[in-house]
Amino acid sequence: MLDELFKAQAELNKRIGFDCAALRASFDPKLAGEWLNNYISAASNELEELRDSTYWKHWCKEAREGDRFKIHDLQNARVEVIDLLFFWISMAQCVGLSAADVHELYMKKLDVNHERQDSDYSMADKDESDNKGIELD
Repeated sequence: MLDELFKAQAELNKRIGFDCAALRASFDPKLAGEWLNNYISAASNELEELRDSTYWKHWCKEAREGDRFKIHDLQNARVEVIDLLFFWISMAQCVGLSAADVHELYMKKLDVNHERQDSDYSMADKDESDNKGIELD
């Protein structure tokens, strides 16, 4: 299913001027970085829109009444999560990842995250060295 989403996103992105297949065939770090930053900005905005589906302001009436962080617009929250997926897939494509690559790296990172939980992960001791081996085969 993820492969189908990546293909659909590639078609949409090509319509707006970002050809991820061409980028993958001949990687241009400047072009990739330009599009990556475009998608980072867009995703950042979508995160804000998602947060606005909750009562996140500590000074609002709803927070004072004990409803801080309550989702008040579930339909919009769901759409914003999907918007984030559009931009997330686009960002993956900017760095040359396919759906299969994402699956592979996710599984490797998942192992690292479980190891962190098993070893009482601490931010004070964090050095990211355990991420160094997460590479595509």
